[in-house]
Amino acid sequence: MPPCLHGQSASLTLVLMVASAAIGGTLQYGYNLAIMNAPTTFIQTFINETFLERWDVQLEDYQVTLVWTVIVSIFSLGGLMGALIAGPMTIRFGRKNCLLLNNVFLMTAALFAVSSRASRSFEMIIISRFLVGISAGVSMNVQPMYFGESAPKHLRGAISLSSAVFTAFGVVLGQVVGLREILGSEQCWQYLLASNAIPGLIQLVTLPWFPESPRYLLIDRGDKEACIKALRRLQGCSVQSCELDDILQEQAETKGLKPQTPWQLFTERAVRWQLVSIVITSSAMQLCGNDSIYFYASYVFKESGIPADKIQYVTIGTGACEFTARVLNNVKESFLIRACSFKQGYISWMPYLSMTCIFTYILSFGMGPAGVTGILPTEIFNQTARPAAYMIAGSMMWLNLFITGMIFPFLVSGLSAFCFVPFAVVCLLSALYVGLFLPETKGKSLSAISREFHKLNYKGQDGKRGSQTQAEYQLGEAPLSTTV
Repeated sequence: MPPCLHGQSASLTLVLMVASAAIGGTLQYGYNLAIMNAPTTFIQTFINETFLERWDVQLEDYQVTLVWTVIVSIFSLGGLMGALIAGPMTIRFGRKNCLLLNNVFLMTAALFAVSSRASRSFEMIIISRFLVGISAGVSMNVQPMYFGESAPKHLRGAISLSSAVFTAFGVVLGQVVGLREILGSEQCWQYLLASNAIPGLIQLVTLPWFPESPRYLLIDRGDKEACIKALRRLQGCSVQSCELDDILQEQAETKGLKPQTPWQLFTERAVRWQLVSIVITSSAMQLCGNDSIYFYASYVFKESGIPADKIQYVTIGTGACEFTARVLNNVKESFLIRACSFKQGYISWMPYLSMTCIFTYILSFGMGPAGVTGILPTEIFNQTARPAAYMIAGSMMWLNLFITGMIFPFLVSGLSAFCFVPFAVVCLLSALYVGLFLPETKGKSLSAISREFHKLNYKGQDGKRGSQTQAEYQLGEAPLSTTV
């Protein structure tokens, strides 16, 4: 067995592992949200030209908008499919290998995108976006699971927030690469859509050097030696014993149990409030309207009164705000955006105040649900339920992103200054739920979190959980921990 790494070396390994996984994970999600905004006009022209060449039909503006909306929103349907296959893939291949295999979808998508213009086929763009969505759907489920199972308990919060940081960085990167001076020009938009292959290649080269999730190695594969080796590489000697005890505790609680299906979770009372929590938080993450701003930034800022020649530079501010996000409140910003938009026709500087409010709204999202929602299923479900929980959470996230992506441009056109009011209501209701019902998970073991949910699931009853070990098992009792 190789010697333990010193804390500093182990921390560096953990940081590099996080970066490698996120480059092909949440960074790709943010990047692929952002790159669709810059070539909007060029792709719409391409769609119109294609219809004219094939069928001698000149599309009306609303028809072009509809086809464009399908191109944008098909990304979400692909994400939904990716979320559904992510659970079985992680069980069969493991967390790390699943992320690596996921790049097959990405590379195929890039090939379709770069060939679409020469082939005179907007359908290839649709296929490309669908495949990119599958890739993002898989990685958005698997990456938080990989992080949550690999990070030491005291760093779990920081590691979870890194997912949001990489998403925001992906947005900024996509917006910068999408500038007309780089790949956002009429001549280069097909290369912009295919540029997501580069982060995928970086992940393929770097991620194989890092270990698999220690929890997966011990609980799913029963490989104690590989688990200890992974812990030594990622966490060093100082925290290994307590972390191994925590993994052993979860192994004892799930001993003899098979991975659960989403349907089993829906019918099991012992996880009722956990399930409600991930459904509400995952849905609210998209129904708050934040990610739709990236899809349709041109529409939003045009409606806000920003000059057309400045919009591409202003959109970079949306990603920069999320990247530099600080603690703000989501709810109050939505109402402020509505108020500023309402006055923009009467006060010359109001469009820029409206722009500032949009930035602030995105900023608050970055340090709120964006960082926490993805890691939540890891913290409130055990190993057998975790893949199914991520399938449910991911499905809700992508389904609601599809809904908001489809209606957002029509919402902006129809409600104008009031378009953010529905999102404000979602923010308010979800904030009330989180404040009243979701237990704090910071620094707690899975068993401690489960006991708090047990009180909610069996409120006023003496109901028993499926495994009494969960209540009786004490850290450090497992004989395997003495082998560290």
